[in-house]
Amino acid sequence: MSALWIATVNVTDEEAYGRYAALATKAIAAGGGQILARGGRYVQLEGPDRPRNVVIRYPSVEAAEAVYNSELYQEALKHAKGASEREVVIIEEL
Repeated sequence: MSALWIATVNVTDEEAYGRYAALATKAIAAGGGQILARGGRYVQLEGPDRPRNVVIRYPSVEAAEAVYNSELYQEALKHAKGASEREVVIIEEL
C-alpha cells in the first residue's frame, strides 16, 4: 500500500534550510517519492502553526522510511536541524 510522508515545518534559518531542501529533493526523487504539496496555501485548524507543510507519496511505508534513513537524506537533514522546528510522520494510505 502507498504511504504519505507528512511534514509540518517552521523554518528559522532560510539559507540553511535551502541547502536541506536541495538535497532532500534529490533523496525523495531517488526513493520514488512524489511531492503532492510543498508550501502553498493552508488553513491551520489545530495544533502548532507550521507555515511550511509537505506531503509526499511513496510506494510504501517501507520505501518512505528507507528514504528517511538513506545516506543522502541524512546528509540533507544535517542542514535542517537547528534551522527549523519540524514534525514528520509516515502513514499508510487506504
